[in-house]
Amino acid sequence: MFLPAGALPYRTTTHFDISMKIKTYTLYVIGLLLAACSHIEEDERLVYVKPAAVARTVLLEDFTGQRCVNCPRGTEIIEQLQEEYGDAVIAVGIHGGPLGFMGNNTLVGLATEVGSEYYNHWQLEYQPVGLVNRHGAVNYTDWATTVRAQIDTTAPLSMEAQATIEDGKIEICTTITGTDGNTTGKLQLWVLEDGITAMQLMPDGSANREYVHNHVLRIPVNGTWGEDFTIQEGETKTTHHIQVLDPSWNTQQLSIVAFVYNDQGVQQAVKSKVEHNH
Repeated sequence: MFLPAGALPYRTTTHFDISMKIKTYTLYVIGLLLAACSHIEEDERLVYVKPAAVARTVLLEDFTGQRCVNCPRGTEIIEQLQEEYGDAVIAVGIHGGPLGFMGNNTLVGLATEVGSEYYNHWQLEYQPVGLVNRHGAVNYTDWATTVRAQIDTTAPLSMEAQATIEDGKIEICTTITGTDGNTTGKLQLWVLEDGITAMQLMPDGSANREYVHNHVLRIPVNGTWGEDFTIQEGETKTTHHIQVLDPSWNTQQLSIVAFVYNDQGVQQAVKSKVEHNH
């Protein structure tokens, strides 16, 4: 067929053409809808919110002994610190070392093998001496200044702990949240006991058989040095541990201490009274 110059050949519309037009239009509409859904106002978009800063709890490891005449003076300093700072200061009495007393047939001893292991590990040379968030050995006369400096800092973790007694065991649950950067170190759990009446040498050289010892380290729950632990900022982890009760412990006076530490010291700590599950 002859067509004038510039003329287009006639084309019959087919079912295939109509179908393609419908598909093209449908894809166009879907594209518009997707574009509309993806448009979120700047102030409505999801933005990562850094966890709020957490106050640091100070762990004071008091290396003490029943044959240490100056150790009661260290205890007085601890009592003053806890009166001033409350739960922000957690004290642990670690009995062992050269002035520790293992006990005999007539007198109760509070020293433990693990207490002496800690004493030797930190290469301590006298008692009383303390580790304040594990930033080196500190004489008890300097505890107040060192504790005050640590309390003025923030922690990279928040921690909570619960402990209950059931069927002759302590069931311990800890909840830890990363609040500032990622933390890698060790998680340590200890059982403490308050209100233990046992002999103590006093500053005047006398032996007080009615001396009351508090926050005494009884046993590490998850090994001498704890277990590996890593957490990211914004992440929450829960741990569960079991500790069999010792018949010599007063279950009304028990508490647990949980803390995370690494080469930079104790990153955070928490203390919780052991409750009876009724």
